[in-house]
Amino acid sequence: MPSIAIVGAGPGMGLAIARTFGSHGFDVALIARSRDKLNDLAGRLDAEGITAAAFPADVLDHDALTQALKDAAIRFGGIDVLEYSPGGSLESTPLTAPSETNPSDVQWAMDILLYGAIAATRAVLPAMREAGAGTLLYTNGAGSVDPTPMLGNLNAAQAALRNWVLSLHKELADTGVQAAHVAIGVWIGPGGPPGVPAASAEEVATLYWELHTQRDQVECVFTG
Repeated sequence: MPSIAIVGAGPGMGLAIARTFGSHGFDVALIARSRDKLNDLAGRLDAEGITAAAFPADVLDHDALTQALKDAAIRFGGIDVLEYSPGGSLESTPLTAPSETNPSDVQWAMDILLYGAIAATRAVLPAMREAGAGTLLYTNGAGSVDPTPMLGNLNAAQAALRNWVLSLHKELADTGVQAAHVAIGVWIGPGGPPGVPAASAEEVATLYWELHTQRDQVECVFTG
């Protein structure tokens, strides 16, 4: 069975992506900080007939993240798709306008978004290169493409991740490994701010399957 590793798995986008790939026969490796939350997600997927397992790790701990992905590869016989979206770690972080941003205001976002993505990629890419097949998908905010001043420090790190993914896509051309960037410009689920466009996680999750199967796009910007 093919497998997908979801780094930053949660009850929103992570679960929707797991269900999307699981419905197409994928086993699912769930990676995030909380073992209890991961076990809950795995149980929900198992009840739906999708094989899933929890591999707790913090994206800020690169050694632990690498080990979690290695353990997942052993459990499922390899990782065919990596999806990186540690959004939950960004929920309670300080946001600054560009003119008010200090280097330290950007560092935390770089640690979570860019450096974590690099560590996760290095853990799975060698095996994908050897196999001549694989998909690397990275979730980001639409501010990576069209920045918003009130999110100045976060958007800077998002743009760094986007730049790295687009460059990785070019590097991997003709290797059989696809790298692609998903920029989400809507509120996911109910309860969003007034006037902000919203979409269900299930709507957005279909884009990941399309990027994996069609393999002709480096980026998808979802704005509803």
